[in-house]
Amino acid sequence: MNQVSPPPKLDIIPASAPFSDAQRSWLNGFFAGLLSPDAASPLSAEQGAAVMAGDGDDGEAPWHDQTMPIADRMKLAEGRPVRRRMMAAMAQQDCGQCGYNCNDYAEAIASRSEARLNLCVPGGKETARMLKSLYEELDKAPAAKAPDQANAVAAPAVTVTIAEPGRSRDNPVAATFLSRRLLNRGASEKETYHVEFDLSESRLDYVVGDSFGVFARNDLGLVDQIIALLGASHTTEVNGKTLREVLTDDVSLSPAPDSLFELISFISGGAQREKARALAQGEDPDGDAATLDVMAALQKFSGIRPHPEAFVEALEPLQPRLYSISSSHNATPGKLSLTVDSVRYIVGKRKRIGVASTFLGERIQEGEKLKVYVQKANNFGLPQNPATPIIMIGPGTGIAPFRAFLLDRKATGAPGKNWLFFGHQRSDCDFFYQDELNAMKTSGVLTRLSLAWSRDGDKKFYVQDRMREVGRELWTWLAEGAHLYICGDAKRMAKDVERALVDIVAQFGARSTDEAVSFVAELKKTGRFQADVY
Repeated sequence: MNQVSPPPKLDIIPASAPFSDAQRSWLNGFFAGLLSPDAASPLSAEQGAAVMAGDGDDGEAPWHDQTMPIADRMKLAEGRPVRRRMMAAMAQQDCGQCGYNCNDYAEAIASRSEARLNLCVPGGKETARMLKSLYEELDKAPAAKAPDQANAVAAPAVTVTIAEPGRSRDNPVAATFLSRRLLNRGASEKETYHVEFDLSESRLDYVVGDSFGVFARNDLGLVDQIIALLGASHTTEVNGKTLREVLTDDVSLSPAPDSLFELISFISGGAQREKARALAQGEDPDGDAATLDVMAALQKFSGIRPHPEAFVEALEPLQPRLYSISSSHNATPGKLSLTVDSVRYIVGKRKRIGVASTFLGERIQEGEKLKVYVQKANNFGLPQNPATPIIMIGPGTGIAPFRAFLLDRKATGAPGKNWLFFGHQRSDCDFFYQDELNAMKTSGVLTRLSLAWSRDGDKKFYVQDRMREVGRELWTWLAEGAHLYICGDAKRMAKDVERALVDIVAQFGARSTDEAVSFVAELKKTGRFQADVY
């Protein structure tokens, strides 16, 4: 069956209209359905009336925490309307990879203006399964009495807005891959690249803090192994392309989706059928479900050879990957750079690789074009006042947006002070952009540079440890109005940095722990503490 591209996202009800987010989302979906006969059906009048009448939800999202497991988030959302539980099922990163933030993606699904349930890449299969279950509840939700004609809300004028080219995952543009440069040296355990793109043909620009969406291609070696396991030919036609082209460009080969196990259960029998059925329902009969990508699934059920068309139909679309931009349009117009860790690991005896990271790190060649887009930052960017001091905490590839911040402030002559905390494993081989940073420090662009190396000594030492060492000065900067930023790992680094920040505020700001927690919360609320975590 051919894959059908979704209709363009329609913003029909303006943000200034006197409706709640839920009401506006439903009205957008309703009118989108009227405008496009091929669009997913909007809610019924009764269900829409329930939304327009309000559902009693206070709009708060106590589960909106990237570090919280999905089971805990769903527990916090118990008893809430379906749309709110959908929001709790998201990864809570507001990364924009799905084309929305977490709340708006949930609202779009609940209003039936978005039919795709598998767009939350960070949430993976857990989120997709939960959304599927919640989606089935929509039709079972009790219908409210529709408003009578006298009290019906008059529809505002219809305006259709379609994202500009290169501003959405659904409307990418072409960019040219220029180069890659290895940032590690010597005996580093990591493989991190500075990669550059030419945007001049697309005329795409961006603001520091934005992310770059890349449509990568699967590794041909993996593709060919999968074709061999299917017992098929590379040239078998599927959806107007060769099987090799489809598996390379169009579908995800990791992890194995529930729909693949459903297909396997249909064409197998006995114990294999029961095992595949259990996997399709989210169970883990052999304790290996978390490690099953598409190839591993075919190897696990080695006697089963699905028809290529049915096999492709059972796979998920290959999603774009988002990376923090590490360059400044003001400094190098027409060019863009990323800082990318190549992901490699071993499961059993088989080497696995990150699709996009190794695509950028080794497979794409100079001069090749690829589909890309710019994802506007969600509350992550430089202060409006260029004189405002900033504190940036970005270990590893978390340095990417802060390199961009520094280059931008240098290019625009911003007078604000800049303090960077950077850390990695070893100072002699993992000091990314060392020459650049030292030059910025010499010139005065980089006011302070605080470093932390976890493998240089007998005891591991991280950026949060360095923060505690210079806590008095850090508090002084905050007291002077500095904005603080973190970028990197959400589950460990971000939590440890925030804990250190609370301790610093308590100690040097003469506050109780509760008062320090409230102070940090106020920094977040006012936009003085921003995070780009994953």
